[in-house]
Amino acid sequence: MPDFSIIPSIEQLRQRPAVRALEARFGAEATVGALRAAAAEARRALASGAGAEVVGGIEQAAATQLAAAFRPSLVPVINATGVVIHTNLGRAPLAAAAIERVAEVARGYSSLEYDVDRGARGRRDVHAEGLICRLTGAEAAVVVNNNAAATMIVLAALAAGREVIVSRGELVEIGGGFRVPDVMAQSGATLREVGTTNKTRAADYAAAINERTALILRVHPSNFTIEGFTERPDLGELVAIGKKFNIPVAEDLGSGNMAGTDPDPGTVSDRGSDTVSDPTVAATIAAGVDVCCFSGDKLLGGPQAGIIVGRLVQIDRIRKHPLMRALRVDKMTYAALEATLAEFVAGRAQTTVPVRRMLTMNAAEIRARADAVANTIRGHHGWRADVVKGASAVGGGSAPGVELPTWLIAIEKAGTSPDGLEAALRCQTPPIIARIERDRVLLDLRTVLPEQDSALLAGIARL
Repeated sequence: MPDFSIIPSIEQLRQRPAVRALEARFGAEATVGALRAAAAEARRALASGAGAEVVGGIEQAAATQLAAAFRPSLVPVINATGVVIHTNLGRAPLAAAAIERVAEVARGYSSLEYDVDRGARGRRDVHAEGLICRLTGAEAAVVVNNNAAATMIVLAALAAGREVIVSRGELVEIGGGFRVPDVMAQSGATLREVGTTNKTRAADYAAAINERTALILRVHPSNFTIEGFTERPDLGELVAIGKKFNIPVAEDLGSGNMAGTDPDPGTVSDRGSDTVSDPTVAATIAAGVDVCCFSGDKLLGGPQAGIIVGRLVQIDRIRKHPLMRALRVDKMTYAALEATLAEFVAGRAQTTVPVRRMLTMNAAEIRARADAVANTIRGHHGWRADVVKGASAVGGGSAPGVELPTWLIAIEKAGTSPDGLEAALRCQTPPIIARIERDRVLLDLRTVLPEQDSALLAGIARL
């Protein structure tokens, strides 16, 4: 018969210094629960013939349980994939100024819905509006929680119960099953398709207008390009049709490009023939659209948000719509967004906003870092690291088809398959997310923040 008396009581265990440390970190209730579970497991082990040594493992078993139970599922990672706006990895890393502003606003109370000048209740939807309008040239702006929400509330506020004209070539589906026809149905608007998948003319829009038409909507293709035998009216033609028939024109830009085209300051050979050439928000507003919406965490490089800009009369209808309450953003989003926009207004976003810095980084700069990292990796026994030419991607549905020339580090570990090595990298702290091409594990430093190089090397050294 096993001697269960050798198992200390829970109260005896709680007096030990290591367990007191667990209680200080995880709380008494959770620690006691873990101790009971570990003691019960020790009891079962003794009953199965295990030796008395299992009793000595109770504290460690409880600590392991607690660490697993309290481990956060949302953790920082090192993005070595080369996809700059990586939706699965949280899209845009925030600028230092945005992080500081979020911390400043989050640690106490704020003027979220309080007018300090009047000493009375204020409105949250005024935050960031001045900066957005200054950058885009729009009359007014309002912010919701993402661009899908922005599209939804634009349609609900301006076209519910009436028709919205959209080209068949723009009835897209992007990540997460977001489909333009489905969002339109949820908004209460009726879809009126015009043209064909590859060709839609301005005359197609004009011919579809009737007494039920509420809006002409133009949608950024996102994630794909149509090439060859194609035709699409420019924005100015749609605006002219809208003015002729007194129908508002809206554009879903998606990407939120504030910085213009061709951001790479390197030589032509550095950057290749392609550049990030998504249309800018300012150009869209200048073309005369009534409403434009875009993401805050794509090319803008800020927090997740849907930003709606345009004429005051339409923006006021949107901000007063009942959905606004459900789709509004919190104080931390406003804080990060205002700080990010301020970097653009100050003219330093190309160096201070991580997404802009990654996009403008030339291949020579990446090569220098890749050589240094590869040399360190080669210093570990059993490792091989080669620096090879490759391409980074913009990602996030922005600039589909555009490749950014880069230099990649192809790594190998003796006795480990590419799949095994990629999985082992993901198990590091922080996880290192790489990519596999042609049976090689590749690291692209374009998307590794410079200050993460040491953590990247430390993770590889631990392997």
